Amino acid sequence: MHFLYRNLYSTDMVILSASARTISVTDATARGVAGLIKDAEAGADIIVSRRGKPVAAVVSTRQLEELRTLEGDLRDAALVIVRAATDTGLRGSLDEAISAFGFSRVELEAELDADLAAGRE
Repeated sequence: MHFLYRNLYSTDMVILSASARTISVTDATARGVAGLIKDAEAGADIIVSRRGKPVAAVVSTRQLEELRTLEGDLRDAALVIVRAATDTGLRGSLDEAISAFGFSRVELEAELDADLAAGRE
């Protein structure tokens, strides 16, 4: 989550810059894959549109990895927020949790012992 905090309060966090260039599918075809890749490697944000609607973006692998990391961090943050908002403070034992799923500790231990005896881990 360090990445999330670092970027939430940083002016460096940009998913697509305000100067992102939008080009049509026709123009992208004319530019060619090699040209689009060269632009993305240079840090350009390229949006490809069809009939005026954005349909794709060409990004560098560095930016894609940053987006994937940010997505994971945002999922973690959302989970923390939901847990904090819904936590009643009540805690239960492991046996209560096992029982809630319709099992008993004895049943689970017997199943584990059988799996280990059969060579399954």
